[in-house]
Amino acid sequence: MNPKETVQAMMEAIQMGNFEKAKSYLSNDFKFSGPVPEPISGAEWIGLSAKLRAAFPDLDYQFNTDGASGDTVNITAQLRGTHKGDLDLTAMHMGIIPATGNSFRAALEHGKAMVRDGKIISLRNEPTEGAGLMAILDQLGVKMPHLA
Repeated sequence: MNPKETVQAMMEAIQMGNFEKAKSYLSNDFKFSGPVPEPISGAEWIGLSAKLRAAFPDLDYQFNTDGASGDTVNITAQLRGTHKGDLDLTAMHMGIIPATGNSFRAALEHGKAMVRDGKIISLRNEPTEGAGLMAILDQLGVKMPHLA
């Protein structure tokens, strides 16, 4: 597979909730960065993705690969879903957020994935107003006590 195909296959696995398959496309030193305070590992990113799927069973990432230059693949995502399950953010020291039944539609995010030797080594989303976890919580009507 070329880099664009590798990234597309990983994104399709995430969208389908096949997290083991998605993990198989990541390098051992994979890092996800952008909408998180510090870069996180592949295991942490896959874990967060699984928790999002549990809280938003209809989660649609609307992933797209928008071209590639060598080992760099340009991507976009625009998440939307309905909060039907508990959102476990204990790993981020934010507790468990009970289902609200509310829906969200985040802003379109742009990012880049880097591929080396057939594995994705990094995924970085650009900071985007109206996207990311805090924007999602805001649209759901969730006010975090220490952030309100």
